[in-house]
Amino acid sequence: MASTPAGNRRTRVHVVSDVHGNARDLATAGDGADALICLGDLVLFLDYADHSRGIFPDLFGTENADRIVELRTARRFEEARDFQARLWAGIGADRASAIREAVRKQYAELFAAFPAPTYATYGNVDMPALWPEYAGPGTTVLDGERVEIGGRVFGFVGGGLRTPMRTPYEISDEEYAAKIEAVGEVDVLCTHIPPEVPELMYDTVARRFERGSRALLDAIHRTRPRYALFGHVHQPLARRMRVGATECVNVGHFASSGRPWVLEW
Repeated sequence: MASTPAGNRRTRVHVVSDVHGNARDLATAGDGADALICLGDLVLFLDYADHSRGIFPDLFGTENADRIVELRTARRFEEARDFQARLWAGIGADRASAIREAVRKQYAELFAAFPAPTYATYGNVDMPALWPEYAGPGTTVLDGERVEIGGRVFGFVGGGLRTPMRTPYEISDEEYAAKIEAVGEVDVLCTHIPPEVPELMYDTVARRFERGSRALLDAIHRTRPRYALFGHVHQPLARRMRVGATECVNVGHFASSGRPWVLEW
């Protein structure tokens, strides 16, 4: 990482999202920057590009991972839930502990890879209750909160909205809107999910719309931040577009790209 900004020197921030287990590239994602920002989804439950990677295939095998991806991609969510329920029944009462131990193993590696300073918020597949165990003094976790970096104010809102996928950190529209309201006017609005704009919500590989936030879109129109940064949609129809005065940017699926998005001023 570069040293703390001083005087009139330019500030450089690197932004990542949807890390999904890519600790190797995360370790160098902050090289040359004054700060790293992470917009969540550290955990890898299942890699849709490589079904042998993640917590799900570790527990149930690649063939079962192939099947669950097939069902979800076809939007056969009820069948997918029934299929998973049968698999989990084989683990029994140890389900919660098996997931938590697998997530802890990933978090230990991923949080150790964060440079200092890192500013991070949760994704929809993250488990916020576990983050205090791993976030060191160089990592600041923010959710519904603001921080100043290099003279600009950054606001952070983590998590996702409720979906049939039922990932670990999905919240109600009302709770999400309250966090957006708490952040208020900022220069850069950082969230895990996109605003509710079809071009920013549609995943061209999964062939479905992910959930975006209407409250986030309303806040962009109302408060006019310079940038709205987010991830969540891995292969978006549009990676970048202007909404009013705001440049909305999907900072990318870091798990596959290994490259941070760069913001400099």
